[in-house]
Amino acid sequence: MALSAIESFKVEDHVLVDTEKNTIQEHSETSKWVLSAPDPPTLWHQIVVSVRNTISHYQQWCSSLRGQHRAKVMLSFLTAIFPILDWSHSYTVTKFRNDLLAGLTIASLCIPQSIGYATLAKLDPEYGLYTSVVPPLIYAVMGTSREIAIGPVAVVSLLLSSMIQKLIDPVADPIGYRKFVFTATLFAGIFQAAFGLLRLGFFVDFLSHAAIVGFMAGAAIIIGLQQLKGLFGINHFTNHTDIISVMKSVWESVHHPWNPRNFVLGCSFFIFILLTRLLGKRNRKLYWLPAISPLISVILATVIVFVTRADKSGVNIVKHIKGGLNPISMDQIELNSPHVGALAKIGLVVAIVALTESVSVGRSFASLKGYHLDGNKEMVSLGFMNIIGSFTSCYVATGSFSRTVVNFTAGCETLMSNIVMAVTVIISLLCLTKLLYFTPTAILASIILSALPGLIDINEGYKIWKTDKVDFLACIGAFFGVMFVSVEIGLLVAVAISFMKIIMLSIGPGIETLGKLPGTNMFCDVHQYPMAIKIPGVAIVRIKSSMLCFSNANSITERVTKWITEEEAEGKRSIIQLVIIDASNLVSIDTSGIASLEKLHKNLVSSGKQLAIANPRWKVIYKLKTTNFVKRIGGRVFLTVGEAVESKLDF
Repeated sequence: MALSAIESFKVEDHVLVDTEKNTIQEHSETSKWVLSAPDPPTLWHQIVVSVRNTISHYQQWCSSLRGQHRAKVMLSFLTAIFPILDWSHSYTVTKFRNDLLAGLTIASLCIPQSIGYATLAKLDPEYGLYTSVVPPLIYAVMGTSREIAIGPVAVVSLLLSSMIQKLIDPVADPIGYRKFVFTATLFAGIFQAAFGLLRLGFFVDFLSHAAIVGFMAGAAIIIGLQQLKGLFGINHFTNHTDIISVMKSVWESVHHPWNPRNFVLGCSFFIFILLTRLLGKRNRKLYWLPAISPLISVILATVIVFVTRADKSGVNIVKHIKGGLNPISMDQIELNSPHVGALAKIGLVVAIVALTESVSVGRSFASLKGYHLDGNKEMVSLGFMNIIGSFTSCYVATGSFSRTVVNFTAGCETLMSNIVMAVTVIISLLCLTKLLYFTPTAILASIILSALPGLIDINEGYKIWKTDKVDFLACIGAFFGVMFVSVEIGLLVAVAISFMKIIMLSIGPGIETLGKLPGTNMFCDVHQYPMAIKIPGVAIVRIKSSMLCFSNANSITERVTKWITEEEAEGKRSIIQLVIIDASNLVSIDTSGIASLEKLHKNLVSSGKQLAIANPRWKVIYKLKTTNFVKRIGGRVFLTVGEAVESKLDF
């Protein structure tokens, strides 16, 4: 019995040895997979592929049309450019009825808002109406979002006026100022179209969600303060947008005579608009009430001023609004101006902000309706819309969140609602502008003020604070930058903080100690998973950065060395024989990073330890092989951390 037991133990030992040998052979085989990977593409090759993919997108579309009838090819080409040719085939009377109701509803909101936003952009009121005619019509035939309502918006109006008035005074030279606005609009359209055609939509992502939240909130407060001029009937007001200059201007105006009738009239209708909005939220069947309340306010206030002749008692009125269709403005584009470079920069900033707002609004409602919105096509349509708009006396238009919500709630089916809205505005320009002569400016201020609460999202700001403190820093950086300096500085601060976050995440030093989760083959951070077991004689560390480069290489390797020394000195671990670096996070390594690894390897060898690399990425292992680092560590490169741990059987 004893002999048979001994023999059985010997058999089991042989089986274990054979199993270990097989495992080692398997591991050596998978290590060969890592080491024998083909060379990664060069930087030049990546650039060529990127350009080729951009071109091939259009080549594939063209090749799909080969062999087809010429008329069909032309129809496919036109349908790709003008999606209206596609959805118009299935258009029905029922859809038109819904679009007609939605279009009339948003027109009732659009007309007073457009007049107010034009004054915010330091333009005559009719230019806001012009911007609600041509851009919506162009977008209706080229756009892909079914719900978005196109026209002037508050933030873009403020952005244009705040930056262009630094080049030219809108009061001293209104014609020159208007030319600069049209030129900046042309550049904005060119940039937007180029982003779409070259598939460069990622540029829009430079403005993070947190930055947009802070920027919108700060801009809303500044816009609100700007409306104090119309609300109080102040004749002399600052052109600066920061809160200190605005409050100083308001304080100085207190010592001058001012007419309380403007304030009473504006506040009364402001309260009326807010009450209708409250009723609309409580009863969804009354969704149309808050939409038409601005127009009702304009009509009632105009009638009151006309009947009582309040304009002779100090109530400021709009006076003349030029009627008629959009005049051609191609001759007003200032491409030979010495400020053309500055106008191009303004166009770029406005283009990105307008795209960010419009695309985000369009995608939000597209997800609700369950269809895909092509961001690049959207950029192209918005770009051509603004290019043509700059030739027809329009300034930068984009998707309006408030009007899009109304359009969606009113039951719009297609972009026909934008066409209905534009036709309604055309009728107003042709027939109703003379009736707006007595419209008080305080009403326009109250309409703009009523649209601002939707731009301030306190709950989202709190969510950003709870989720990511660096994102919140970008948020409040944009907010305070807009509030206390200028709109463009607020944007710059937000983008700078976002880039700092990217740099911190990319090159910030840090390592994680890994242990094996019981009952699994997974190795995880022992601080995140306290149940993870450290392997005796093996130290496993994972580099948290995506780059091992000149800025963090020495810091990371010093942390590894210091951690190993502390572990052994405090007696927490048995003598460490093998140090495994999990390189799964590393996507790039430079010569400084390789030099620091070589230094770490020498230090480990001098103390009787070995170094192994697990799960290196493609470019990382290529550079390690090119510099012969793999040979220096004895070829100890493994596909997984588990294989690297089991390789300890070799020594």
